[in-house]
Amino acid sequence: MAELISQVAALPTLPGVYRYFDGEGNLLYVGKARNLKKRVSSYFQKNHDGTRIGHMVGKIARLETTVVRSEAEALLLENNLIKSLNPRYNILFRDDKSYPYLKITVASPAGSAITNAGPTAWPRVAYYRGAVDKKHNYFGPYPSAWAVKEAILLLQKVFRLRTCEDTVFANRTRPCLLYQIKRCSGPCVGLVSAQAYEQDVAHAHAFLRGETQQLIEELESRMLGHSENLAFEQAAQLRDQIAALSNVLHQQAVESSDDRDVDILAVKVQGGRACVNLAMVRGGRHLGDRAYFPSQLDEATGLGPAEPGSKAASSVPAQILEAFIAQHYLAVPAVPTLITSEPVSKELLQALSGQTGVKMHAIHQPREHRRRWLEMAQTNAGLQLTRLLAEEGSQQARTRALAEALGLPQDRLEELRIECFDISHTAGESTQASCVVFHHHKLQSSEYRRYNIGGVTAGDDYAAMRQVLTRRYTRLAQALKEGLGPDQSGHASQGSDATEGTDRLPDLVLVDGGKGQVAMARQVFEQLGLDLSLIVGVEKGEGRKVGLEELVFADGRPKVYLGKDSAALMLVAQIRDEAHRFAITGMRAARAKVRVGASRIEEIPGVGPRRRAKLLQRFGGARGVAAASVEDLATVEGISKELAESIYQFLH
Repeated sequence: MAELISQVAALPTLPGVYRYFDGEGNLLYVGKARNLKKRVSSYFQKNHDGTRIGHMVGKIARLETTVVRSEAEALLLENNLIKSLNPRYNILFRDDKSYPYLKITVASPAGSAITNAGPTAWPRVAYYRGAVDKKHNYFGPYPSAWAVKEAILLLQKVFRLRTCEDTVFANRTRPCLLYQIKRCSGPCVGLVSAQAYEQDVAHAHAFLRGETQQLIEELESRMLGHSENLAFEQAAQLRDQIAALSNVLHQQAVESSDDRDVDILAVKVQGGRACVNLAMVRGGRHLGDRAYFPSQLDEATGLGPAEPGSKAASSVPAQILEAFIAQHYLAVPAVPTLITSEPVSKELLQALSGQTGVKMHAIHQPREHRRRWLEMAQTNAGLQLTRLLAEEGSQQARTRALAEALGLPQDRLEELRIECFDISHTAGESTQASCVVFHHHKLQSSEYRRYNIGGVTAGDDYAAMRQVLTRRYTRLAQALKEGLGPDQSGHASQGSDATEGTDRLPDLVLVDGGKGQVAMARQVFEQLGLDLSLIVGVEKGEGRKVGLEELVFADGRPKVYLGKDSAALMLVAQIRDEAHRFAITGMRAARAKVRVGASRIEEIPGVGPRRRAKLLQRFGGARGVAAASVEDLATVEGISKELAESIYQFLH
């Protein structure tokens, strides 16, 4: 502490960011200050015993500071560090998914009129998630995939733009079902002129930008023009389009022509948890909302004494809302208007405006339609938080029920760690093993791992299970034998093939399977010298019906049937199903990679579906077949030496 105080005394009286670390080098807290010396010294000059601040200060072993040019820079750096470093005592908002966009491709060649040059010459509407570029037009972001798909459906109904892939478009010889149900104008087979389609694309752009009134007036003017020229069929088409557009606008009850791009933010705190509900208005249309739940809330609230010379610390909901705004708009396009349930500091908005280039302002006590928007967001925040608390209570009950059923310790349910393994492949191709991790009453997706299985007979699930368990626990078992912690044994939590993501032996190892898989897991654990009582197999019941599963033990205990309504079985099934899902998605991705060029194998003379399947199974995919020698190919059942030479010549 004396050394820390001497470091504090040497700090400059400049704006900056400070970071506190514990004795093991773990980051505890990140804060910003207008005056580093005054702010940091305030932690050590007062007696904080019995408070959250005192609890944190007692752990501080080292501090680091970064001097910046202004308080605004300090604020932005603070939240960048919070988002990237995940300090224990900061309010942290994490979002594992990027926002989706609605994408309208630009006709190729760019800037020219639409022609019949090919599918890329006809703009396409699509769902998109990822980094945006300047090559195409993107609208959003949208709060959810559902909102994007609803918008695409509207564009299909009103403007009849195509949504098909270019490969599908290029191979059509007659219109598809979407044309029949009036969701597409049939550009693939020339049922709409280039000029008419281009006009529909322009109208869709105007609609998504919120220029709905001007769009309706233009359509009405064109309809009257066709009527005067006695082109009643074209006039009727425009009439139907206007009616569909008017119906859409009528259904959008919260539409506003005054507010084009607005975010509505409402925060709700209850039961030690908080929810920030973000509702989005884009182009004057309410697109829906999205709920965020901060982590580290219990430890973070009440931290950070008010900086000398500044206003008193704001309320907990205001702290949470400001933390969300500061972190959220570092990576998401900013909007000019925020409608908030709590007051937001002007300094924060000024700093974000300087970074994003969008002048942002917040309205705390809105009126008229804005007030209705905020009330909707507050209601949704309350509902989402109630749902979360109910789910967490249910999940904790499931964890307790499983611990009771299996005789696991009841005094540390928060730390109860379960790892579950599953194997997935298609006829032996692209075999993958998955490991999912459960602790703190929930599945921890950041600790999931996939393992590519090699060197085993295709389709041998037992050998695959043996390999994944050996790779997972070998190094940890060695560390336990030597009496060392994982870090001392050279284990790294990321990138270590043997124990990727594991820092201790789990309390329970689930394997998806019955006696066979459990016996294989038992062999591995016996060789590694690990406790056999940890292994539990999830054996499917009669007819493989859900709810009839039985638990099989490696240490000789009799099978256990928990009952289809058992909370413990629900948790086991949830973890098992997640391992199955994770394995399948990995296998499919791997299979898609190795099958690049598979269409060429389908063209080999004399190789039908059965022989092709055997080739793919033996060599793991198209690339493996292409890399095989004539001798290797001839070892496959049904492939003669002459056919093997023919296959080799064809592929090379």
